[in-house]
Amino acid sequence: MKKYEIMYILKSTLEEADRKAEIEKLAKLLTNNGAKVTKTNEWGARDLAYEIKKEKKGYYVVLKVEAEPAALKEFDRLTKFDSNVLRFLITVDHE
Repeated sequence: MKKYEIMYILKSTLEEADRKAEIEKLAKLLTNNGAKVTKTNEWGARDLAYEIKKEKKGYYVVLKVEAEPAALKEFDRLTKFDSNVLRFLITVDHE
């Protein structure tokens, strides 16, 4: 399995309980497809450089993941439909 880093931005207007549930749900999308989340780093709410889906702030989360490409493809597919996720990026982790 290759190592990846996934950064996503959630709506900053989510309540804390809803935000925690969303973070768990997104991690479960990966683990249900055979991936292993090795680290979760919450950066917190920050101003966006430009508006995304009419939002000016976002809650940043970075995941370190070991996964096969199929798990990432499914994460990509399902996250596009999630209205709480403003944006996400998957990159290969070279550490």
